[in-house]
Amino acid sequence: MEEKKVDLRKFNRGHKGVSGRKPKSEELKLIETLTPLQPIALEKLRQGIEKGDFKFIKLFYEYFYGKPKETKDIKITQEQPIFSIDYDDISEDIKEEDIDEL
Repeated sequence: MEEKKVDLRKFNRGHKGVSGRKPKSEELKLIETLTPLQPIALEKLRQGIEKGDFKFIKLFYEYFYGKPKETKDIKITQEQPIFSIDYDDISEDIKEEDIDEL
């Protein structure tokens, strides 16, 4: 008797109900859960900044001013050919008879 294989594609985040952004109700529930911890978290942030710990200072500025836009300097020193053609090899392959026909 042949076993039937289960189609697991519905679990790869593309199936209805599990894809996309989480519902607003879950987001609100998380905010309600974390709200009582806000004064403690702000106090710990203040203590870290007062100690001069760079991680806390960086975190503060990233939320206060936003993360700076990441830039990359790309320098091309020499143009690289995708492939190399040796015209001498090609000319040897062409016979004089082929040239006369053209």
